[in-house]
Amino acid sequence: MSSVPSIEAILEVRDISLSFKGVKAISGLSFDVRRGEICALIGPNGAGKSSLLNILNGVYRPDSGEVVFETEHFRRIHPLEAARRGIGRTFQNNALFKKMGVLDNLLTGLSRHMRSHFFEQAFGLPRARREAQQFREQAEGILEFLELQPWREVAVGNLAYGLQKRVELGRALIAGPRLLLLDEPMAGMNAEEKHEMSRFIADVNRDLGTTVVLIEHDIGVVMGLSDHVVVLDYGRKVGDGTPAEVQVNPEVIAAYLGTRH
Repeated sequence: MSSVPSIEAILEVRDISLSFKGVKAISGLSFDVRRGEICALIGPNGAGKSSLLNILNGVYRPDSGEVVFETEHFRRIHPLEAARRGIGRTFQNNALFKKMGVLDNLLTGLSRHMRSHFFEQAFGLPRARREAQQFREQAEGILEFLELQPWREVAVGNLAYGLQKRVELGRALIAGPRLLLLDEPMAGMNAEEKHEMSRFIADVNRDLGTTVVLIEHDIGVVMGLSDHVVVLDYGRKVGDGTPAEVQVNPEVIAAYLGTRH
């Protein structure tokens, strides 16, 4: 079984295990993600993929093992600390404010990074004004990068599904994460929407230099977009390597792909 070497790893998952009421969700999982790559997590439903992302951004605490991010070791990192250290995250179901416009939804992605206090904001004191201006400029940059300008003031709930997913991507990007965790960013999309989202994810990786870890069920998308694929089955790793390597791995074929393509 191939394994991606740890040299220049931005993220190391070390012997992580997690259970819920005695049922193992993840068992002794270890792999590395190199800086600047797109790493896909694949596997059947219930394989532990989303649970792993919840560990990486601090929603869950593992029973054992640790996560190393940018050489810092964590048994658990809390979500606020994860965001401030440069870990961004999207979720399977859009966690957007449907009655708010696109621009305002993007700005909510910076709430955890706010330094000015309520008193400063209420009275428009200099630090609050500078911060508001900086946040606005960051949001404008994301609007342009993700080609969302035509919908800047449109309520998100009135947008097509693919555009809503793009807004959620933008909200995760606005704080400039070094590591971006995407939980099924193309779930429910048609072929055209998947192609468009794949393009934006590739742009995020190439143009912004953001390392990406994504969960995706469409094997065609995974093989075309990813540099590195980790395959999970019932919480254990059964494949780890390049797309070409995992496609011919017998354990992967048996657990997930079903047939040799």
